[in-house]
This record gives sequence, structure tokens and C-alpha cells, in this order.
Amino acid sequence: MFYPVILAGGSGERFWPLSRKHKPKQFLTLEAGGRSLIQVTADRLSALSEGMDQLLVVTANDQRSNVLEHLPELPLENLLVEPVARDTAAAILYGALTIARDEPDAIMGVFPADHRVDDPEAFSEVLRRAIAYAQAHDDLVTIGMTPQYPATGYGYIEQGPEQLDAGQLDAGQPASGVYRVQRFAEKPDAETARQFLATGRYLWNSGMFVWRVQSILRAFETLAPELYGPMAEAARIRGGLRAAYPGLPKISVDYAILERARNVVVIPASFGWDDLGDWNALERLLKGDASGDGSNVAVGRTVSLDTGGAILYTTGGDDLIATIGLEDVVVVRAGDVTLVVRKDRTQDIKTVVQQLKKSPELERFA
Repeated sequence: MFYPVILAGGSGERFWPLSRKHKPKQFLTLEAGGRSLIQVTADRLSALSEGMDQLLVVTANDQRSNVLEHLPELPLENLLVEPVARDTAAAILYGALTIARDEPDAIMGVFPADHRVDDPEAFSEVLRRAIAYAQAHDDLVTIGMTPQYPATGYGYIEQGPEQLDAGQLDAGQPASGVYRVQRFAEKPDAETARQFLATGRYLWNSGMFVWRVQSILRAFETLAPELYGPMAEAARIRGGLRAAYPGLPKISVDYAILERARNVVVIPASFGWDDLGDWNALERLLKGDASGDGSNVAVGRTVSLDTGGAILYTTGGDDLIATIGLEDVVVVRAGDVTLVVRKDRTQDIKTVVQQLKKSPELERFA
């Protein structure tokens, strides 16, 4: 049985000021269709499992009501609330222990709540291959995206040269395209990213994983006992996992498990994936032009003069953004905040948000 786990505890700070403390990125609706990012993610995954009954969501304590509002069909017992943030390792272990309590032989998948997929059918095909492989092996399966450009904002996975025996799909077709992971690489500079692409061996690390629940639990027990010990003990009591959280180390699953385990494999994939990491993603996500010259992406009321390569976004129906003589900037008007930033500095938005949170006078804008 396949149990997808959605990680929905992120703050989405690089999408500020549209993404705010009370409504992080995963609850935003960024394109036509009227569905939020977390709703679209749940739609894709529930089609691969037994509907919402086998879908779990791990979220932050202050986002519980948002999840229930956006996913009203989610059973309450499938909503795992973290009292404090402890990064992805603790969140994934929380999900694994919860699944193992009732279905120790289950296949578990891990998926961020706020990513975009252009081709849901191709996504489903890759996930079926990953599930088929995990059913037959003790390996930890990662999904690696075929790079479209030398991105500096993604981590990379180097795939090994030999294709592994992948078992069979339900339809009887070989689940091909599975490779041993050679190594994980941190976010590179531009030149290193170009070198990665030139080799043809590097994939973007999507943050999506599939494994047998017992396989990941063994990995935690061996490689991260400081997490596994207190959480496994707490899992023996319903509700006990939340009580164990404050004393847990804050670490990602990449550092705690994947970069240290020897049984990690990768499936290369192409299904139009984007992690929507910051405002620059709108150039890939949306098509619009308020300036009339085809060089800008604009949402809402905007007027541009001698402006090129800009991303202009306003949420207020009565608000207007007017730009003159600007190049390669992001201008966002959302509620009571206006953001103006060069496109090559959008990663620094998170630093501004952190500064706001530290100021009693400005915290309400965070």
C-alpha cells in the first residue's frame, strides 16, 4: 500500500510579501484553476493511493487550520502537527513511524507541498516505477529531475553509470531507468553548474522520495539514532511523537540520511517540474505582458515605460504598479507591503523577512 506524505511546514519566505506568516507559499494560488499549491499536490498524490485516506500531511502548529481549510477531505488522524520546526528529517521520521504503526509493510512517498508539475501523467508513471522498485528492494529511491539549465538554486544528484535491475511494474513492463547514486552535490556556482550539465550525469534533487517504510526506519536507526531513539520511544504512545519534538536536532533528511546511506538510488525524470523557489519562478509559470513589448511578466494592474525583463505582481484590484526605465527587477504589491528587488537578489528576500521577525514594530509585516 502506498502512503504519500506531504511536507507542508515551510514558510515560503522567498515568496514574500505574497507568502506571509499566516499564509505560506503552499497555500497560495499562483495560476489559473483556482487550486492552491497544496491542493494540486494532494490531487496528484491521492490518485496514486487509496484517495485521501492514505495521504498524510506534516505541517507546523500554526498552519493546522490552513491545511484543514485547503484539504477538508483529509482525515484528522492523517494531519501530523509539529509543535516546533525541526527540518525535514524529523518530519519524515514522524510520518514513517505513524505509517508503520498501522501498516508496517507500506511503501512511503515524500513530497513537498509547494512544487509544480506540468505533466501529471508523466509524474504518475515515474512514481509507479519508483513504487515498483521500492517494493522489490531495500533501497531508498530519489527522484532526480533532468536539468533544463545550469541552475544554481538546486542541489544536484550524480547518477552512477550502470542501470540497476528494477523489477516489474504492475502492467508487466520493466521499471527501467534506476541508477545507484554516486553522490549528492550542494547548490553550485554558475560555472560548476555548467560543468555538471556538460557531464550528462547530474540531476536536480527534487526533494521527492519513495521507499519501504521499514527501509527508512532502519536507516534512521543506524544513521540518526539521536532522532530515531526518542521518536521511536514516543511513538509507542499515541500523541507521544509531538511531545518528543522540542529535544530533537534540527537537520534535513539529506544530511541525516541520504548523503550517508549506501543504498540510495535515483530515477531520472522529466515531467515539467519547478520548485517555485522565489519570484523568478513566475517567468516560468506565468505568461503576461503589461508593457506591450513582450519582455515583462505582469499580473494585475501595471503600466510600464522603458521597462524590460521585469516581474510585476499586484494582488489588489484597485492597486497599480507603474515602472519607468527599469531592467531585470521584481516589483510586488501585496496587501500593505511593496517589494522592489533586482532579479539576481531574490534569494535575499528571506534575510529581509528574518529582520522583520526580529523587530517588534515590523513583525506584523513578516
